[in-house]
Amino acid sequence: MELRAQAPEALPPFVFRASRGAEAAGVGAPSSGWLTPEELARRQITSLSDALRQVTGVPAVTSGAAGMITSVFTRGANSNQTLLLVDGLRLNDPNTDYAVFLGGSCLGACDSLEVSHGPQSTLYGGEAVGGLIALRAARGQGAPSGRVVVEAGSFGTFQGAVSAQGARGAQAWNLSLRGGRTRNERTNNAFTSHNAVLRVDRTVRPGLEATATLRWFRGAYGSPGDRFTNDPDNREREENLLATAQLQWARGPWQTRLLLGGQDRRFVAVSPFPAPRPTAETRVTNRRGVLDAQSTFRGWSGHTLLGGATLEANHTRNTGFGNINRRQRLGAVFLQDEFRPRPELHLGIGVRNDDFDTFGRATTGRASAAWAPPGSALRWGAGFGTGFRSPSFLDLYGQSAFYRGNPGLRPERARGWELGGEWRGGGGRWTVGLTRFELGLRDLIASTRDFRSVENILRARTRGWELTWRLRWGETAAITGHYAYLDAENLTTGSRLLRRPRHRGGLDLWRAWGGGFSAGAGLAALGQREDVHARTFRTIDGEDYAVARLYAEQRLSSAWSLRARLENALAERYEEVHGYPAIGRGLFLALERGF
Repeated sequence: MELRAQAPEALPPFVFRASRGAEAAGVGAPSSGWLTPEELARRQITSLSDALRQVTGVPAVTSGAAGMITSVFTRGANSNQTLLLVDGLRLNDPNTDYAVFLGGSCLGACDSLEVSHGPQSTLYGGEAVGGLIALRAARGQGAPSGRVVVEAGSFGTFQGAVSAQGARGAQAWNLSLRGGRTRNERTNNAFTSHNAVLRVDRTVRPGLEATATLRWFRGAYGSPGDRFTNDPDNREREENLLATAQLQWARGPWQTRLLLGGQDRRFVAVSPFPAPRPTAETRVTNRRGVLDAQSTFRGWSGHTLLGGATLEANHTRNTGFGNINRRQRLGAVFLQDEFRPRPELHLGIGVRNDDFDTFGRATTGRASAAWAPPGSALRWGAGFGTGFRSPSFLDLYGQSAFYRGNPGLRPERARGWELGGEWRGGGGRWTVGLTRFELGLRDLIASTRDFRSVENILRARTRGWELTWRLRWGETAAITGHYAYLDAENLTTGSRLLRRPRHRGGLDLWRAWGGGFSAGAGLAALGQREDVHARTFRTIDGEDYAVARLYAEQRLSSAWSLRARLENALAERYEEVHGYPAIGRGLFLALERGF
């Protein structure tokens, strides 16, 4: 399923930040990464997991081929310590897993992706320890338009997409539908997916906007396990439905937003056994309701005050290990002040308190500074923040013949800092950024010595460097890249944290050659990581690997275009997770019709 870039409107420069809004370019620490729909379309990237691999500091690890579960280790934090925010609604908590959604979900034609590194719990609460991933559907704009895409390729892949967007009068809309199927390479590893994204906006009156979003994902796949097991008939499927409705109004120095959202997730895993043993089936349902209010005040000279409150209720049923059937309510309040004592100096400070009816309270804070000297091509940024991850229902209340939860658990805690600079030159044609960071984690939840319960016993630390660069020659050529060095250590045991590569980098080159033809190439590589052997469970040295891709587009007319991409162009045989082979070389062709 392919995306196609449309001519972008000329907008004031801005960067998305984890500040529940947008700020003028030149403020904030240079530690965020984002990909616009146009950038994703140019690189022919449609899956969420592949898009995350384009951002520095976010190692995305997939257990095998397309559709398999995907984890992220943002700046070395655990995969359950990164918050996934979808259309303003958080998708995950300790009881609601995002691994299947990350592994199988496709991006809509209107989706943009932002990653903010470091603890972000001050504005978004729990799980935002390593950082925040924000997936947003954009507002429709311009004259009504649409397109149809059909793609076919290796591994029995066939996919299609339909999208339409536009604005007329007081209304705007953006719709994307896509679905497809691939066999992958292993037996019992076929993956079928359906995705739908809808955003509708209406200007009720000047200063009052109403927005509604709806996002649906359904994935079904064979799950053969590791290559030593090769289970012939395991099946898993998931449906995830998210809906939001929001009002945003502005009057004088005040701007207020009210969001009401809900999530319904259903996951089923089926493992047949030979007769007379019955089929094993695990069902997980997660339901969430959220009311979020925030207000921004700009009437105090040099200050932007942001405050708000969040109410959430969630319910989890899990018929698997732990036999969970629990509800949770939480309330949170937050306040942040961003101010400029001087035109070139931007400071921020914030605090938040979350109150859970299951384990108690958690208070977090964050401070930041940015300096952009007048006339200088350099800007500097620094930040310090704290974060937390709340215990899961399994941690607190799970029960089995060999396990008892621990109701006395404390939340996992983190504190981290970053210091970086960004250098822009050539009239905005190139940008280079460098960031130093460190993240300390304590009270991490782990099994007791007898494995019959859990307790807050572990400490860890991650630290490193992130380097990014971007060069662009108008609309004819672009080079983007990133490199990250990471040192991630379990301080309690003195060992390295698993599946965190010490070196990770990526490069993408693209050029429009004229006559409607453009082409590009990408490279992703990593090295020096530790993993767990899938059969013996011993710690082993994970393999280093480098994966290349090629892509090209030929515009046949103003409406038609032909696209091709060659994934894993060098036929690299590798495993992101030991025992789970990644997909081999594959060629995919797509035909697109715009209207």
